[in-house]
Amino acid sequence: MTTRVNPDIARISGYFLLNLVTGIFWFVLLVTLGAVSLGTAVIWVGLPLGVLTMVLARGAASAERAWLGAALKVDIPSPYRPLPTGLATRAKALATDPATWRDLSYWLLMLPLGAIEFSLTVALWSAVLGTVFLPFYLHTLPATWQVDFGGGNVWLIDSFAKALPVSVLGLLLGVIAYRLLKGLARGHAAFARAMLGPSRNSVLSAEAERLSASRARGVEAAEAERRRIERDLHDGAQQRLVSVAMGLGRARSKMESDPTAARDLIEEAHADAKLAISELRDLARGIYPSVLGDRGLDPALSSLAARCPIPVTVDVDVEPRPPTAVESAAYFTVAETLTNIAKHAGATEAHVKVTRTENSVVVEVTDNGRGGAEVRPGGGLAGLADRAATIDGVVVVVSPLGGPTVIRTELPCAW
Repeated sequence: MTTRVNPDIARISGYFLLNLVTGIFWFVLLVTLGAVSLGTAVIWVGLPLGVLTMVLARGAASAERAWLGAALKVDIPSPYRPLPTGLATRAKALATDPATWRDLSYWLLMLPLGAIEFSLTVALWSAVLGTVFLPFYLHTLPATWQVDFGGGNVWLIDSFAKALPVSVLGLLLGVIAYRLLKGLARGHAAFARAMLGPSRNSVLSAEAERLSASRARGVEAAEAERRRIERDLHDGAQQRLVSVAMGLGRARSKMESDPTAARDLIEEAHADAKLAISELRDLARGIYPSVLGDRGLDPALSSLAARCPIPVTVDVDVEPRPPTAVESAAYFTVAETLTNIAKHAGATEAHVKVTRTENSVVVEVTDNGRGGAEVRPGGGLAGLADRAATIDGVVVVVSPLGGPTVIRTELPCAW
C-alpha cells in the first residue's frame, strides 16, 4: 500500500508547526490519565479512567486522521473493530483491539517526533527567509556582515548590492527546504498510516471476507442464471417443439383422409418451429450474444439500444479491447439496466457511456425518469451488483427523487 503526499508546502509547514501543540496536549493528557488509572486500578476507580483514556485516544486519532487528510492529503481508513452492545463488553473490546494501543503509542511518540518536525520547519524557513530578505534588511537598517572563509579571505556584506548573492543562495536553500519538507511529509504520512490505519492482517482479513462474499454472490448469480435458462427452455422453446411434434403427428394421421386439414396442421407446425428457433436464438443471445464475441461492445450495445422501446444514445470507447468476462458483464449490465428503465423508470430517453481506464471498464447508464431507484435485496439492481461482483466489480446508484438516475458500474480488467 503506497502513501502519496502532494499537498502544497504551506499546508505541510502549517501541519508541522501546529502538530507540536497537539502532540504536547495529547501526550500530557493521555499520560496523566493513564498513570492515574493505573495507580487507582486497585480500588476500581482506575477502570473507568482507563476506559476514558482509550476513548480519548481513539477520538484524538480520528481527529488526526481527518487532519492528515486535509493537510497532507493522506487517506487513512478507520482500523477499529465493531463495538458490541453493553458497557462491560464495549470496554473489553476497546482494551483488546490492537488499534487502540497503536493510537496510544502514536500519541506517546508524537511529542518527540513533533518537536523534531517543528524544529526542522522553523530552522529551515528561518534560514530561507533570513537569506532571501537580507538585502532589504541591510537597506532598511544598515549593518555590516562578514563571512570569513579563512586564509584572509573575507566576504564583506555591507550594502544592498553585495547582499544580492546571499538572496540567490536563499532561493536555492528554499528549494532544498521544499524538498526536505516534502520528504518529511511523506515519512510522517507513512508513519501515521502504519500507526493509525488498519494493520496488514486486518486488511488481508477484510479482503478475504470481501472475496468470500463476492464468490458467494457470484455462485448465487450463476445459479439464478441457470434457473432462468431452464425456465425459458421449459416454458418457451420446449413447449413450441412439443406443439410442433403434436401438430405433425395429427397431420400424418389426416394425410390420406383430409389432405387440406393436414396441410393446415403442417403450416401451423412450421410456424411453431420458426417461433421455437427464434426463442432459442433469443436464449442463446441471453447466454452470450454472438455479435459481442464477433464485433465487440460497441455494435453489441448499439443492437441493444435499437431494441429498447425508448430512445437510447450509446457512446463506447474501450480500446484496447477488454477481456471477454468484462465485455460480457458490461453487456448484460447495460441490457438489464435498459430493461429496468423501460419497465419502471418512466423515462423518455437514456444514455449509455462505456469508457476504458487503465485497469477497468466503467459503464454509466443515465435516464431522465422519475428517480428514486435503490438497491433492494432480490431487486433488479441487486442482480446487477451480484453480476458485477463475480469479477470484483462495483455498482453505484445515484437516483434522487425526480431524477435523473445514474447507474455506474466499474469492472476491473485484472484480478
